[in-house]
Amino acid sequence: MKMNRTLFLITLLSTFAMQGQDSLVSNIQEVTQVADTVKKVPQRYKVEGVAAVVGDYVVLDSDIDKGYLEFQQQGVSTEDITRCQLLGKLMEDKLYLHQAVQDSIVVGDAEINPEVDQLMQYLTAEIGSEEKLLAFYRKNTLPELRSELFEARKSLKLAGRMQAKVVENVEITPEEVREFFFAIPEDERPVFSAEVAVAQIVVEPEITKEAKQTAIDRLNEMRQDILENGVSFATKAGLYSEDGSKTRGGLIEGVKRNSQYVKEFKDQAFSLLEGEISEPFETQFGFHILKVDKIRGQEVDVRHILVYPEVPQSSIDAAREKIETVRKAIVDSTITFKNAAIQYSEEEDTRNNGGQLVNPVTYDTWFDLTKMDPELSAKVYNLKPGEVSKIFVERDRTGKASFKIYTVTDRKEEHPAEYVTDYERIKELALKEKQIRAIEDWQNKQIKETYVNVNEDYQECEFSSDWVKTSN
Repeated sequence: MKMNRTLFLITLLSTFAMQGQDSLVSNIQEVTQVADTVKKVPQRYKVEGVAAVVGDYVVLDSDIDKGYLEFQQQGVSTEDITRCQLLGKLMEDKLYLHQAVQDSIVVGDAEINPEVDQLMQYLTAEIGSEEKLLAFYRKNTLPELRSELFEARKSLKLAGRMQAKVVENVEITPEEVREFFFAIPEDERPVFSAEVAVAQIVVEPEITKEAKQTAIDRLNEMRQDILENGVSFATKAGLYSEDGSKTRGGLIEGVKRNSQYVKEFKDQAFSLLEGEISEPFETQFGFHILKVDKIRGQEVDVRHILVYPEVPQSSIDAAREKIETVRKAIVDSTITFKNAAIQYSEEEDTRNNGGQLVNPVTYDTWFDLTKMDPELSAKVYNLKPGEVSKIFVERDRTGKASFKIYTVTDRKEEHPAEYVTDYERIKELALKEKQIRAIEDWQNKQIKETYVNVNEDYQECEFSSDWVKTSN
């Protein structure tokens, strides 16, 4: 398989995997590791020189340099990846973007903004401060950096949806799966990594009525200051809101009735007139006040301020005592982990299933130990089936702590692929191979129908697709 096709496979699989994730952050590697890789990026070519043009999109020489960093961030070795190979991949990306526009595929700003907010928070936390973050990305202001991350994320979404559209009707039959597997020489068949099925019990410290009232009082004071003293809502949000939208003065654009926001938030957004400010209201994330900035047909632009109630130490101590008692009961075999989760866990998504976690990529209960979230992997890697982990303290994006224990409910050790027992995983590989062929056919067709121009510096590259021959 040619290297550029390997690059393409990495991109295809990572894109499909990302579409199954609830959170962008879970796909991001340690940013601080990237600083050590900058010196490894080959330096050449004129600043901001144009490497290629594909349709309405330009690939710059500096984009190739950034491409090396992106692969490093994803944990992909770049030692054997040449600039020609990386340029080929970038041209493929631009081809998807170009065709996405032609096919009227749309990604709304409201879909991207929360992800970028989350990403900005994560990067700042990892690097240490906003000043260090700006220095690392060589930007003067946070809005400038946010704009670049926004465009990159939006382009990635568009390309991913174009890829998904190309393969949406590709299916695989049992006979094709059988032919795929037995065509692989026995000594070359894939080795599947160890997999585990994991369950959890979560206990959260109780937020007292007094803490909730304090949060409500804070928001009422802000609301009164805005209404009576003419203070800007955006200014208050920028100073005091405790979520990612604070960098934009609390602005959230393009909220629709079917948007992925909680019901209470949407109810407020669509019950107010333009310019009105809500009373404080509660969601699962905390307490808010909301202002409708603009009504645009079936969409509204809003600003909000989010405040988290303080959790008293007495609640934290009570939660720890509760989970210690639950864990001891499980270890002493006076209750099963499953029944304990049903009775005592406070995580609604898993409680009724006996605490069983669902893989957000495959939607089953199996997790590949080499691919699962590193933090979760470290907690369960050495657990034997039925063994209970120690108690872990975990914090969500609000900073609120919760106590968790885990168990491995089942485990498969690393083993060579077997047709019967590993049929579903073999089927997935066979389908991916067929999807790759479908996209290669699509790509070759689109290259012929799209304006392509490759800079003379790259005319001697051996691309896996015929970019140079069709160059105009």
